[in-house]
Amino acid sequence: MIIEQIVGNMEEISQAGRHIERVYLSSDDLVKRIQRVTTDHGKEVGIRLTEPKDLVDGDILYMDQKNMIVVSVMSDDLLVLRPQTMKQMGEIAHQLGNRHLPAQFEGEEMLVQYDYLVEELLEQLGVPFSRETRKVKKAFRHIGHSHG
Repeated sequence: MIIEQIVGNMEEISQAGRHIERVYLSSDDLVKRIQRVTTDHGKEVGIRLTEPKDLVDGDILYMDQKNMIVVSVMSDDLLVLRPQTMKQMGEIAHQLGNRHLPAQFEGEEMLVQYDYLVEELLEQLGVPFSRETRKVKKAFRHIGHSHG
């Protein structure tokens, strides 16, 4: 089976009465438009998306009256930052931007993938943080940039 487009997302579509198979992907795999994956029931599925769209947690790759194949994102090793002031947020955002490190935001928290150098930097700057294993909904995406 080759999947060329996403049917929808579990948050939008009822799964009532359908058998759900899951494809477990790392957050890094969410940006791949072409890949071969295996469901938790052993079914091989090819993904070749025709639109340039990242996969997100809960995306439905296939659905009929009885079955669904759904993307489930595996947990990442993250640093969860909780800056206390605007100054602290600006300093850490500037430092992480200089490293071209992608970040995500959930409420008042800034999420970055674990890196021991970033952990040391956070300690030096006194930015409150914790190291957590957590599931993210979308990929950490690097923004294209060149110094000119």
